[in-house]
Amino acid sequence: MLLDNDIRINGFRLQPDAMTEAQRQFNENLIAIGRKGPKWFEVGAENYRVLRREGKTPLPKPTILDSGKPFSIPSRQEGRDIPCRIMMPEGRQDVSAVYMHIHGGGWVLQSEADQDPLLKAVADGANIAVVSVGYRLAPENPFPKGPEDCFDAAEWLVDHGHTHFGVLLKFMGGESAGGHLTLLTLFHLLDSRPNFHLSGIVLNYGAYDLSFLPQARNFSKPLVLTPQIMVKYMDAFLPGKTPDERKDPSISPFYKDLGGIQLPPALFTCGTEDCLLEDTVMMALRWQMAGMDATTRLFPGAPHAFNLFPPEELPASKECQEVINEFLVRKLA
Repeated sequence: MLLDNDIRINGFRLQPDAMTEAQRQFNENLIAIGRKGPKWFEVGAENYRVLRREGKTPLPKPTILDSGKPFSIPSRQEGRDIPCRIMMPEGRQDVSAVYMHIHGGGWVLQSEADQDPLLKAVADGANIAVVSVGYRLAPENPFPKGPEDCFDAAEWLVDHGHTHFGVLLKFMGGESAGGHLTLLTLFHLLDSRPNFHLSGIVLNYGAYDLSFLPQARNFSKPLVLTPQIMVKYMDAFLPGKTPDERKDPSISPFYKDLGGIQLPPALFTCGTEDCLLEDTVMMALRWQMAGMDATTRLFPGAPHAFNLFPPEELPASKECQEVINEFLVRKLA
């Protein structure tokens, strides 16, 4: 038909009526928890990291699993290694691929050891080895130090992954700041390892324009991640950078020229109650406009970092994990 849309979005999933009552109650509880506890910039990053490990912040206390094993990867600096963590599928050693995971936390919080259940679900669901990277955090180590650790880890996995794990690095992915760092790392590999190709990337509610798209500026709900908290993260990660400087593609992957480069298939996920929703939708659209394979899944009413909550507590978390595993299995095939 003449007036058929060439760009289609499932508008129903963005409507308030698409949110279940259980999700609504979950969000209200998160808002209440967030109002009671301190903000990281009020108590300092180091102190807040301790509170996070003790379960005294809106996100759940990290669950550390015995199946996660620490190891390290050499950095570009002689004598300094990058702490990492590997999760193998339960009862299996003949894995199909390596997945490099980059954790979130606003470039300030969390570590490679804070997402064990998520990494185990990926490893078990797709029969792959998951390597999570403990990059340096701001404000102690502002840009570009964290990204450089991700670049170094990725290059090492490209060059030595098959020797150490018996299979190639085929996937990368992360949440929030980890989604942002995943794209920076992908674009770095396109230059430093031009003959290497990933089978797919998983981008969960990432921040892709660090000068802020409209929703990141105007989001009004005090639900996990707010514009105020985003500004504080940016000040820690990018001290002294002006909004225009933050649009440099080496900082904001949203502004990368995607023309003429071969991008891997990408899975974009985000909840509709997330201030980074437009980052996900617009970055996925740019992927498709470049003629590349992009799948976008939106979860009605889900807040920022929703898939870090236990699946038994939040159905959207369970559904998201199933989507991720299906994407990985299909791209392996």
